[in-house]
Amino acid sequence: MNEITSYWWIILILFSIVFYKFILRVFFGMVMVPEDRIGLVTKKFVLFGADKSLPDGRIIATKGEAGYQAQTLAPGLYWGMWIWQYSIDMTGFTIIPEGKIGLVLSKDGKEIPTGRILARRVESDNFQDATAFLNNGGQKGRQTAFITTGSYRINTFLFEIVMADQIKIYENMIGIVTALDGEPIPQGQIAGKFVNDHNNFQDFDKFLEHGGNRGLQPQVMLAGSYYINTWGILIEQNPMTDVPIGYVGVVISYIGEDGQDVTGDTFKHGNIVSKGQRGVWMEPFGPGKYALNKYTTKLEPVPTTNLVLNWANARSESHDLDKNLSTITVRSKDGFPFNLDVAQIIHVPAAEAPKVIARFGSMNNLVSQVLEPTIGNYFRNSAQDSDVISFLTTRKERQESAKNHIKLVLDEYNVNAVDTLIGDIVPPDSLMKTLTDRKLAEEEQKTYQTQKMAQEQRQGMEKETAIADMQKEIVRASQSVEIAQRTADATVKKAEGDATSLKLNVNAEAEATKMRANAEAEATKARAGAQAEATKLNASAEAERISKTGLAEAEKIMAIGKSTAEAYQLQVSAMGGDNFTRYKVTEEIGKGNIKVIPDVLISGNGGSDGSISGLLGLKLMEMMDTKDTKDLKEVKIQNPKKQ
Repeated sequence: MNEITSYWWIILILFSIVFYKFILRVFFGMVMVPEDRIGLVTKKFVLFGADKSLPDGRIIATKGEAGYQAQTLAPGLYWGMWIWQYSIDMTGFTIIPEGKIGLVLSKDGKEIPTGRILARRVESDNFQDATAFLNNGGQKGRQTAFITTGSYRINTFLFEIVMADQIKIYENMIGIVTALDGEPIPQGQIAGKFVNDHNNFQDFDKFLEHGGNRGLQPQVMLAGSYYINTWGILIEQNPMTDVPIGYVGVVISYIGEDGQDVTGDTFKHGNIVSKGQRGVWMEPFGPGKYALNKYTTKLEPVPTTNLVLNWANARSESHDLDKNLSTITVRSKDGFPFNLDVAQIIHVPAAEAPKVIARFGSMNNLVSQVLEPTIGNYFRNSAQDSDVISFLTTRKERQESAKNHIKLVLDEYNVNAVDTLIGDIVPPDSLMKTLTDRKLAEEEQKTYQTQKMAQEQRQGMEKETAIADMQKEIVRASQSVEIAQRTADATVKKAEGDATSLKLNVNAEAEATKMRANAEAEATKARAGAQAEATKLNASAEAERISKTGLAEAEKIMAIGKSTAEAYQLQVSAMGGDNFTRYKVTEEIGKGNIKVIPDVLISGNGGSDGSISGLLGLKLMEMMDTKDTKDLKEVKIQNPKKQ
């Protein structure tokens, strides 16, 4: 028996070692919760105590009742949690990642008041203390509070966590807010009132505590990241309102208190109020970007630069205010329809922009309600007072008249009329042909008139030229008569003078002749004496000259002859007498250019040269005789004394 008992003890110990968790759990009620878990407790029944079951409508027990327990088991070791009485569910922590929030839905608690959709916040350690949540009056349903990034021990028997994204509003955008819970919007308003101290709707409980209204909110959210409970707040992103350069923005507010008109009694076309009140704000916005709620306010841009509006089918400005304007068709007094293009330049002062918007609501309405009918009717009325031709010819005057008229009209609407310009005027084609033909005829008539005037002027000029030419002849003739008269007078005077002069000349000549005769006689006598003396002197001089000349010449001839003789003697000595003779003959023939051989040679029958030689000799002697005669003459001339 002892061995058997020892054996069973060994088996029991081994069984206890192997199944110690089961034994501890069943016999000792031990529960071990890991450090990354929590234990959700379900109590199956109650052995002792009066509160054995939950009140009606409750599902979470806070006082030990049977059912899901509000109290959870944190990581650790617990005893007495008998397996037959308690059921423990291990669940992980609730983790909210970065950029997310956890929206909380409570499955138990008080009822949400009628008219509300979200349960108000109660102290519950971020929903980690379910008992405190229920004991503090927590309400079932969607909660206004939420949990942000982190790890939480949440009793999922009571709370359900729904992940939601963090709200991001991008640059140049605004968030338009609509609250899903709160007080009703006041009567006559389209949006709730302004509420402060709710940190851009991130603390929805503060929003509700301060009396925030459900529905559209006047406050907008700027660019950034926000923790927003999307069960209570809806965000619509819209671009910021831009007022470009050259414009002002007139704000029309649809919310706020009814304000008092600040324009006084002079402006009776709408209320203009201070900023923040309902109506058209007196102070317009300058160029820039503004965070305006498009559902509660409207910004109407008004150009403050000169604005050109075209009444022309083929032209429209970039602002598109004149896109519905077209060429104006008018009818003249003589029944012709014609088209004309008109351009109107206007300017809206910045300070007057709210009045324009208060009166018309928009710039498009100003164009359609005032400018279009005013300008169209003016030119139609103006055309009916004139025919087409007169309208065309008086365009400048009509443009100036239209400018003044339209300026007076627009001044009443707080708009400055800068200028009115008439563009292209297009009469009917048939009338244009008639006008063209008439104009051509008028131009031809002017040409004819010009030519006629030119001819008349030419005739007049020729007449005047002829008269001028005749006048010149008359003047010349008159001058000739006067010259002849003066010439005749001069001739008479000259004749008288000549007669007197002749008489004087005769007397003078006679006296002169007498004197000349005496003088001539004296002169002749003197000349004769002088001539005789001169002849005597000349004869003496000539004789002296001849004598000396002859002596000099003789001496010269003698010297030449002597020198020649000596030269000849030397030559004869050198050459011999016969050779010298032949040389001189040949030299003389060369100097005299004498033909030794005649041009025609006639010889005798016998072949001898008797007759020919004789002729040649005679010819040679003749030429030499001629040469000697010439030399002799030269000697005679040089020495006349030898004659």
